[in-house]
Amino acid sequence: MTIDYKKQLLARQKTLEQLMLETKENSDTVVLDQTSVGRLSRMDALQGQAMAEEVKRRRDIELKKITAAMNRITEDEFGYCLNCGEDIDKKRLNNDPSVALCNKCAI
Repeated sequence: MTIDYKKQLLARQKTLEQLMLETKENSDTVVLDQTSVGRLSRMDALQGQAMAEEVKRRRDIELKKITAAMNRITEDEFGYCLNCGEDIDKKRLNNDPSVALCNKCAI
């Protein structure tokens, strides 16, 4: 059963890493030269940069969760709540195999 979860986690990890490579340029530094870029265009670029940085931050968090779940699989601790030690509901794991808490503890 954990093999299926491991495959899902690896596939999601690969997808996230690919997305991060494809969108890296969106968070590059915005040029502040007003002669080449108008003020509104620069503001749009800054807003786009801020949004790209937030997306990257969220993807980083998800990658850390995936890494932690992969470690739990390796250590044979996968599927157990990190807080109370009870089994995590299979429906919850099927929805997101990187979850670390049961329904009760997640609230």
